Amino acid sequence: MKNVLLLLVFSFLVLFSMCIIKEEKIGSEEYMKNVLFIIANKNFRDEEFEKPYQILSKVARVTIASSSLQEAIGMFGKRVKPNITIEDVDVNDYDAIIFVGGSGAKEYFDNKVALEIARKANENNKILAAICIAPVILARAGVLEGRNATVWNGEFIDELKKNGAIYTGKDVEIDGNIITANGPQAAEKFGKEIEKALR
Repeated sequence: MKNVLLLLVFSFLVLFSMCIIKEEKIGSEEYMKNVLFIIANKNFRDEEFEKPYQILSKVARVTIASSSLQEAIGMFGKRVKPNITIEDVDVNDYDAIIFVGGSGAKEYFDNKVALEIARKANENNKILAAICIAPVILARAGVLEGRNATVWNGEFIDELKKNGAIYTGKDVEIDGNIITANGPQAAEKFGKEIEKALR
């Protein structure tokens, strides 16, 4: 009889603790941040997506957007299946929006939808991040005027300056809600700074 009673008490405690763990898990998921990566459908820079993704997917729900739902292909062959197109992006759904670089990012330089996403994200004080040549998207959206920013070299520096940005030349630059980075060598630090800003 004693053994049966002990078994019942033990079973109850196990079930009770499982319920608490489940409740905590659900609670923490409810409060997870939402992050959007915007990548070019062709020739996004692999590391500039991979490294921040590895960091942020541990602490946030990640959505990947592109100009098409077709599998996106990186400059070095990485394949990524977008979840949504940029046309379906609702800025209000995300805490951070990240434009990934690579030569393919030029497809968004004059893309009205991409520029509007950047503008709305800034207006709503979302974390707005861009790496490599992608800060040009932010510059052309008009959100870097009077702000410190960095970018890949050459003509892209001129693009930032022309649109009123204060070019600093740092690997990673943070100015308020805006985080920019200058290339693949800064990808990990870029990801860590976004993760810090999400806390």
